Amino acid sequence: MQNIKLGHSGLEISPICIGCMGFGDPSIGYPSWSISEEESRSVIKHAIEAGINFFDTANMYSQGTSEEIIGKALKDFAKRENIVIATKLGAPMRSGPNSFGLSRKTIMTEIDHSLRRLGTDYIDLYQIHRADPFTPWEETLEALHDLVKMGKVRYLGASTMRTWQFAKALHIQKMNGWTRFISMQHNYNLVAREEENEMIPLCADEGIQTIVYSPLSRGLLARPWGENTVRTEAESGAAKFFAATAAADQKIVEAIGIVAEERGVSRAEISLAWLYRNPVVAAPIVGAIQTSHIDDAIKALAIKLTDAEVDRLEEAYTPRIDVNVRNSDPEGIVKMAATVGSNIMIPITSK
Repeated sequence: MQNIKLGHSGLEISPICIGCMGFGDPSIGYPSWSISEEESRSVIKHAIEAGINFFDTANMYSQGTSEEIIGKALKDFAKRENIVIATKLGAPMRSGPNSFGLSRKTIMTEIDHSLRRLGTDYIDLYQIHRADPFTPWEETLEALHDLVKMGKVRYLGASTMRTWQFAKALHIQKMNGWTRFISMQHNYNLVAREEENEMIPLCADEGIQTIVYSPLSRGLLARPWGENTVRTEAESGAAKFFAATAAADQKIVEAIGIVAEERGVSRAEISLAWLYRNPVVAAPIVGAIQTSHIDDAIKALAIKLTDAEVDRLEEAYTPRIDVNVRNSDPEGIVKMAATVGSNIMIPITSK
């Protein structure tokens, strides 16, 4: 597999990123559909043997056990210098004060916890999981810059926020000479294209590439319409955000099925091939809990969709609630706290 450079940086990554949310102990936190350490290790080993070197996790996934599993497996299966480990911070990790967010105190605490769980001296790509409306950007960005200067972090990335927030952060970093974000992790796929309006153009202008989470929309784009999985059953509440555009989504899913059948490939391959057409997209984050998920992503790299096929896939698209904006609002941060079992009460106000 041929590696690529991430944005305007020298960091070499595979064009496929393995999403590690599904690796962890489902009994102690989100998500409930994660797989055991033994199962996770076989998926991780398969990815490395296929030439994938990019792994994305977060401190909140299964309350840290995802980081522990990926750290141990990578130590056993690969050379550390060849692997790119990305993790995130910002979500609540415990109850009480200074337990979440992007204050200097929290950042300095959580980096050490992540390093310990991952069993490494440094993190290649350290990402803020959400913007923190309760902490000044200057405090957050200087603390992140200090982590790079301390050698605990190599590069910085961001995730899931409004475009104006990201633009403001980039401006503050530039004005102060602080280490800049080289990537944006966001939700983008054939049924969620609102990022084409502002975020993707901003990233293109700034030389930043994106890492796409939920590239198959929780598997919706990889199976026939109406077919459910363990994950869709576990996250049934998410369906309400797409109810208004269900008719359009169904047409898109059906179009994916037609193109896939004509080419004799899987639906996942077609959906991922559509993402690979966008030069701003560095890598989709493949939430692999089976080795076949990795195989589909690799096969998709060789598929070049025709303009006619792209038109067919995009024809029925209807604007909808922007998942990235919904998840970046203060209300979304409070809900995330509830998701991981925190009893923190946060006022919905801005500084």
